[in-house]
Amino acid sequence: MTLPPALHLTTVDTDDTVRIEITGDLDYDSAELLLDEVTAQLSARPGLRDLHLHCAEVGVVDSTGLSVLLMIGRRTAAAGTRLHLDDRPAQLTRLLDLTGTLDHFTATAATGAAASHRGTPERATPQGAMQAGRPTGRDTTS
Repeated sequence: MTLPPALHLTTVDTDDTVRIEITGDLDYDSAELLLDEVTAQLSARPGLRDLHLHCAEVGVVDSTGLSVLLMIGRRTAAAGTRLHLDDRPAQLTRLLDLTGTLDHFTATAATGAAASHRGTPERATPQGAMQAGRPTGRDTTS
């Protein structure tokens, strides 16, 4: 029997920013660990401006993992902290898009600050220039 990859979190902090590097799956068995770490960081740092979740090494994200990401979004918003999902792998961006939750993590906040778009595919504008952007429709590629 093969065990699923363990979730490993590495937290790096400065005075007003915390970065949590996520390695492994965000699923029923592990996602609460991320929620607990984020909750602890928000509690310990009432003036935290930015929380960066580095997602490049995230594997599978199931419904529990998605629910935890949404809960983190609500908790950071309540704390006045900007949430950034940095370096999202394609499968995470696709999951967020398919579930209609991508805008919750990438839309411009009321404060005028935008969540990180790193990891979001770039698309050409009619003038040929490149700009980062959210997909506007369903992904038609395989």
